[in-house]
Amino acid sequence: MTPRLIVSDLDGTLLGSDHRLHADTIEVLRTLVSHGHHLVLASGRHYADMRVFRDELDVPIHLISSNGAYTHDPADKLLDANHIDPRQAAALIQLPRPEGVRLSLYMDDAWYIDAESPRHLEMHAATGFVYQVVPPEQMPTEGIGKILYGGHPDALFKIETAIRESSDGSLHVTYSTSDSLEIMAGGVNKGVALAALLKRISIAPEHCLAFGDNLNDVEMLSLVGEPHFMLNSHPDMAGHLSAARQIGHHGEAAVAVLLRERFGLPANG
Repeated sequence: MTPRLIVSDLDGTLLGSDHRLHADTIEVLRTLVSHGHHLVLASGRHYADMRVFRDELDVPIHLISSNGAYTHDPADKLLDANHIDPRQAAALIQLPRPEGVRLSLYMDDAWYIDAESPRHLEMHAATGFVYQVVPPEQMPTEGIGKILYGGHPDALFKIETAIRESSDGSLHVTYSTSDSLEIMAGGVNKGVALAALLKRISIAPEHCLAFGDNLNDVEMLSLVGEPHFMLNSHPDMAGHLSAARQIGHHGEAAVAVLLRERFGLPANG
């Protein structure tokens, strides 16, 4: 069988509802690597956050982090880094925000947030990745891979509209969840990062399977030969991905179920 590359988003896709890897998912991915297939994790999460899941799987995995701003190889070597222009970063940091909306910066090696937010730590409990509180007036404007606004969808829509009107397409604007508005440099997304990685390791897009659940996965899923989106996906995903296959719920390890079927692995148990 031709070696395939399997690339998956994390939250809402590969991880369960508890933001952890299911035992069956670990078993299936390890088995596929032992059969000669390749793995990539592609997430809006910070690289340091994602590395915990790679280490738990304990197999060679490339990591695409911060929605494509960074790519690391299995040995932790940085292959690509794309930062937001410092002038644009300064404008985004200073942008007026409705009350209750938190501002975060994903730096090369840190996560800064403008105020304490226990809600933002919940999804990172399994990895221990934590923020540093930095007042906006003290936040740096250089070396930023991603800027994140977290809050109510209605408030985020107002911010999104202001950014799209002022940036004139020079920033990549997307959502990882309905309450997470994420901004990267123009042309930075998971699809572009995956395309560059595939060229580097000489694998054709048609030999890739991809899995995702939200709008920040659209470019990645559109690139590959076998795209899949989750039952729990954003309601607009199907409209963006006419050729993709919908599979089960992330809380039921649906990626592992599909991979067992696709590669003819024995049923679990």
